[in-house]
Amino acid sequence: MNTSLANCRPAEILLVEDNENDVILTTEAFKLSRLSINLHHVNDGEECMAFLRKQGQHADAPTPDIILLDLKMPRMDGWEVLAAISSDETLRHSAVVVLTTSAEEREIFRMYNLRCNSYIIKPVDFDQFVRAIRQFAEYWLTVAVLPSPHQPAKPR
Repeated sequence: MNTSLANCRPAEILLVEDNENDVILTTEAFKLSRLSINLHHVNDGEECMAFLRKQGQHADAPTPDIILLDLKMPRMDGWEVLAAISSDETLRHSAVVVLTTSAEEREIFRMYNLRCNSYIIKPVDFDQFVRAIRQFAEYWLTVAVLPSPHQPAKPR
């Protein structure tokens, strides 16, 4: 039986974010959460897909337990990333949490329609942002049960 990551290994989190200030804020917020994580960062959707598919410079990348996905990025945006993940048999089990500034109802609906697992609107206040990351981490890493990165063999 798979359990939460709270008493196991550090969680592998992939942050897909092109804004360097948001990367710094997210990194600091995770440090303040004091949960055991390995935070990986890519700048855009194309690099995200290479990381997830372990291509090129990401050949030795760990399989993330959770993907924190921004929406508006260059080259391949968050909608395209989530659509690619949802349609890929080897990736569709991935937990994807959208972390974005957009509060537009149609974007929220669109991301849930593409099967995101959660949608978080980035607070602009640093303390509120830290609180949001802490709550995200506590739920996803101590309460939620995530699929193992090592998928069991398919039944015969």
